Amino acid sequence: MDDTAQPISVVAEPAAASGEAAKRGRHRLLFWRSPADQPSWARPVLLAIAAVAAWSYAWQSSRPVNIEIYYAAAVRSMSMSFSNFVFGAFDPAGTVTTDKLPGAFWVQAVAVRLLGVHNWVLVLPQVVEGTLTVLVLYRAVRGLAGPAAGILSAGLLAISPATVALDRGNVSDTLMILLAVLAADSAVTAVVTGRRRPILLAGLWVGLAFQAKMLEAWLVLPPIACCYLLAAPGQLPQRLRRAAAMIVLAAAVSLSWMTAVTLWPASARPYIDGSHDNSAFQQVFVYNGFGRLDQVSPDQLLNQTIRLGLPAPPPPGWDRLLTGALGRDTGWLLAAALVVLIAGLISRRTKPRGDLVRAGLVLWGTWLVLLAASFSVSTAINSYYTAALSPAVAALIGIGLVLGWRQRDRAMTGLTLAIALAVTAGYACWLLPSAGTGLPSWLRPAVIVLAVSAAASLALAAALRRRVLLTASVALPAVAALLVPAVASASVVASGLGPFQTPFESGQATAAAVRFFGAGFQAAQVLPGLEAVNRGTPYLMATQTSALAAPFIYASGREILPIGGFTGTIPEPTLTALKNLIALSDVHIFVQAPLTRDPRLTWIAAHCIHVPPAPGSHAILPVSIYYCGSFIFLPKHSSG
Repeated sequence: MDDTAQPISVVAEPAAASGEAAKRGRHRLLFWRSPADQPSWARPVLLAIAAVAAWSYAWQSSRPVNIEIYYAAAVRSMSMSFSNFVFGAFDPAGTVTTDKLPGAFWVQAVAVRLLGVHNWVLVLPQVVEGTLTVLVLYRAVRGLAGPAAGILSAGLLAISPATVALDRGNVSDTLMILLAVLAADSAVTAVVTGRRRPILLAGLWVGLAFQAKMLEAWLVLPPIACCYLLAAPGQLPQRLRRAAAMIVLAAAVSLSWMTAVTLWPASARPYIDGSHDNSAFQQVFVYNGFGRLDQVSPDQLLNQTIRLGLPAPPPPGWDRLLTGALGRDTGWLLAAALVVLIAGLISRRTKPRGDLVRAGLVLWGTWLVLLAASFSVSTAINSYYTAALSPAVAALIGIGLVLGWRQRDRAMTGLTLAIALAVTAGYACWLLPSAGTGLPSWLRPAVIVLAVSAAASLALAAALRRRVLLTASVALPAVAALLVPAVASASVVASGLGPFQTPFESGQATAAAVRFFGAGFQAAQVLPGLEAVNRGTPYLMATQTSALAAPFIYASGREILPIGGFTGTIPEPTLTALKNLIALSDVHIFVQAPLTRDPRLTWIAAHCIHVPPAPGSHAILPVSIYYCGSFIFLPKHSSG
């Protein structure tokens, strides 16, 4: 019997194992089902939120008004050769780099190389990155405060107006935010598990985020270090060593590209835009770094060079993020997030050192305060910068709502909710303009009605202590606070707005943005005439600043020589180089500001033929056009 039973046993065990493997395989195919350690509703809800976020980022996002043509031109140039890709060259000939590190543009250049030059290809990486950020934020918050807080945080991030507007364009901030949230998630894993590898991985993510947005990425290092030192297992010396190792790794990865470019022979690479001595370190730490604290921004300098007529940014100040366009981008829930932060830290003050909820409040609270302070004191910021605040705001409010729900029987909870509600609803009503793009007439009355109803519910719940009323006292304030940013995000999508616009902006501002950003896409209309005039010259033309060259590079892929880089102030190319190009008949057409003190361009104006505008034409930008040939080197007033 034993001899006959043995084969049956041998055959049965593999069959059972095979059945279990098949069952696991089928379960993996059902990706919408939650893992065993999460509620059954968690993953389906999360995937629904991610799908809505992806749709809102992608819908009508390839309109010209959403595309920064300067970055688009650089991405096309980077996709054309390996050297351009590695060094982040702005123009096809690799004369100068972009005025930013190329990390985020590497991703876009790969997409263009694979899928071709289209507006939607430029936006696609940001749609994917923004959607991934929603998923990663859920994981990071869930690890500290549970799946409900994670779901709320993911949903709040998905309806953040600043985030929605940012991810509908081709700006590098989207990748930086994703990598920063990945760093926070790794820090959370390190706190929960006590392992060393996750905290080092956080440093790697921060270093990669630096390649996308430079010094701004380093602002998330203090929040991560504070969270880890506060709540991670182990003795303080061990936590200090690991935090220090994380910072060292972040610095090493951050500086790697700049160091490699610095060591590379300058004659074999593009000139580093944004610097006056061909230095990547100067570009990052001065031009894009500490110079932003006491000097005019690159956009302001460009505006001075060629008079683009760009609107003046809001001046630095403590209230910069709370008023006007910046407030409508990100300010709606800032006050509520700060109330949650303060109340949450007070309520968790007696918990042990390793309390995970308090660690989450420290992580996201420090993130919010540091970035908000830096944006408030910088000389000038673009509205889409404020999207970097959205993960922290979403996480804090998500954690706060869950804490409020768990403690809804306490009088202090009602008082905190009442304060947060009054501040948020009153501020939203004040911040809403009287009219604007996508602003529904019913929004302000709805906020007032909800706020009054929520306040009455809170008062009645406190008096009667009925559980149903207590439930309403938590739910109504949340609806009242979240209604305005949700409608603002919906208006961004419905109106087809992008990173350089803000919710409920004036009709004049929307029309001006359409004209300004759409002008770059009119370059294709004049390319045949330029090609005919140039008669096959290697360079289609030369322009003062990369900004004037960008539309033509993106439209044609031809070399447009950018004189002076993005702002028109760097010493590349030199006057001698320009003279040689003209003598060799490599370039004939020069486009520059009518009045300039740049010696290179004053020489062009003095030695080349001024081409008057065609009768009846209307110049979009105040520029002059000159035709230079090897036969016209004498000054215009000369008899020759």
